[in-house]
Amino acid sequence: MGFVLRNLLNRRSLSTSAAPSRVETSGIENDVPPLEHAAISPDDADDAAAQASETIASLRAVSIVTSQPGVRALQMADVAEVERLAESGALTQLRAFHSFDYSVVLHFHGEGLCYYVALYHDGSLWRVLTAIGLDAAETAFRHLQEQATRLSEGETRRAQLLAQNDNVARMIRESEAQAERLRNDLERDAVETQRVTRKQHQVRKELAQLEAQRVAGQARLNVSLRQVQHLSATNNDGIRHVQSRRDENIKK
Repeated sequence: MGFVLRNLLNRRSLSTSAAPSRVETSGIENDVPPLEHAAISPDDADDAAAQASETIASLRAVSIVTSQPGVRALQMADVAEVERLAESGALTQLRAFHSFDYSVVLHFHGEGLCYYVALYHDGSLWRVLTAIGLDAAETAFRHLQEQATRLSEGETRRAQLLAQNDNVARMIRESEAQAERLRNDLERDAVETQRVTRKQHQVRKELAQLEAQRVAGQARLNVSLRQVQHLSATNNDGIRHVQSRRDENIKK
């Protein structure tokens, strides 16, 4: 074995020295010097051959195992297939989340022993994830639930603004109605104030007239009473004269 290996090395050295190599670089030929002869003893050649045999044997003993790609816990599902399963009633709804036009539903497919997490928009199936285990399906459900919540933030804000605008409009209507009532009250108060003022003026005028009538009537009453008193006194004097004459006639 050592003799054969040494002959091969000697032949390679002779062929290399007989035909020098050339390297072409940019059209210029450069001579490559021949390899130097290595002095190899028969024992060294035997050791090298033994090491080479052991190396080849060890490489051949290693078994090459091709790794099979494992099934992912969560994958995208075929939307059309999930729609077909839902229409045929093959899916069981386990959980659902709704936020305005967005909804997330966790389905269980008993025949396939798998779960589908579907995201709907306005009642139409948008995205579907499939999972073998319930834990992965629940994780996907929470993820799509957060996504639906983020997508509906605009709808949430719009609903809040609509409610606030409706509340402001209602308060404006109530305020305007109250202002109208206050204006009506002020106008009514002004009208009633004018009526009361005119009435008070009329009453004062009538009171003045009545007071004048009272004074005039009292004056006439006083005159009449004095006349009655005078006439009564005169009448009484006449009666006394008649009584005196009758008494005198009786005495006679």
